[in-house]
Amino acid sequence: MARRLVVTPITYERRGSCAVVTICRPERRNAVDGPTADALENAYATWLADDLAKVMILTGEGPDAFCAGADLKALDTLAPRIQAEGGPLGFTRRIAPKPTIAAIEGWCLAGGFELALWCDLRISTETSKFGFTERRFGVPLIDGGTQRLPRVVGLGRALDLILTGRIIDADEAGSIGLTTETVAPGQALTRALELGEAIAAFPWDTLVADRESTLEAQGVALADGLISEALRGAPTVVTGLEGAQRFSSGEGRHGSSIPPSAG
Repeated sequence: MARRLVVTPITYERRGSCAVVTICRPERRNAVDGPTADALENAYATWLADDLAKVMILTGEGPDAFCAGADLKALDTLAPRIQAEGGPLGFTRRIAPKPTIAAIEGWCLAGGFELALWCDLRISTETSKFGFTERRFGVPLIDGGTQRLPRVVGLGRALDLILTGRIIDADEAGSIGLTTETVAPGQALTRALELGEAIAAFPWDTLVADRESTLEAQGVALADGLISEALRGAPTVVTGLEGAQRFSSGEGRHGSSIPPSAG
């Protein structure tokens, strides 16, 4: 049964194996003020405690915007969160222990762009646009953008977007590897849920171990990363052997258990 928890101005709804966290301020292009950031952090804590929600999907209400970043008309409400453990916009300084997907419709700007980068995967629509537009106002990137964007698209492309503040469209976002898939308008959440369920259906201990090793590898030497990967993967060997036996018996041939792309 779906679990729905309304934490104004955020909604938390469990749909199958996914928790859908929605920013509900369409009148402000889902920009985040202090109460919204607090609610995001509460929703994140709810997801961590929800054992049935293996994947979190972050999205914004309405077709116009995923999130336009910090609400510049309510910066005073965000000031107390600047040094918050979870980050100014809720949970951006936390490392999620489970997979996360951003379902992006419309504008994805400034701190909203940083929220999308916090996620492992990003599903956008053909009309989505991305950019660090706070560059023109001198607002710093303090929700992880300077750290995560280079890890996603590489240093050169990250510096281009960070230094110029230019806005890119969905085609360019896909071409530089910023987004995982591009779908028709109105279909981002549907596709994210489909992908989330497919991910949740895989053998879980192995998937989580591989995800952790991949994320950790971004900040360590290769030799150290290989050791960490081996240590983390060893306890899941039994799962792998069981899976290999199922494959040898005919399960999953020709990629039948791999989630198809949207394209």
